[in-house]
Amino acid sequence: MAEVGFYHLTRTGAFEALPVLLGRTLDAGKRAVVRCGAPEAVAALDEALWKVSEPVWLPHAATGGKYPERQPVWITAGDDVPNGASFLFLTGIEEALPVESFERVFDLFDGQNEAAVAAARLRWVALRDAGHTLAYWKQEAKGWTRAR
Repeated sequence: MAEVGFYHLTRTGAFEALPVLLGRTLDAGKRAVVRCGAPEAVAALDEALWKVSEPVWLPHAATGGKYPERQPVWITAGDDVPNGASFLFLTGIEEALPVESFERVFDLFDGQNEAAVAAARLRWVALRDAGHTLAYWKQEAKGWTRAR
């Protein structure tokens, strides 16, 4: 079973929160796949990650990129995991997805969007009922607070 963290974004969007989380993932020696809710978001996130200054370097590629099996971070709107990632990041996802093949899952959702919050609650229930270990993190003025 996967350890699933729900990340309630209240002061930034996912594209601002992801670089820090992905940097920590790479620091831990893990590979990640970022699954976006739409193909347009894949291209936008790919571009945004090339512009981050903290951490200094986030090596990654997106669907259609070269050497997907070599990428420490793979960005997709599909269910492909060509880099053998053990960490899954979700952004813009509406329904609960199969996560059994991952060690950790990071579900980032927009706390300013009532539909996104409602969808996150449904995903929480589905993943809890499937037996996964869940945690809820809320973005604060500075950093995150674990609520469960």
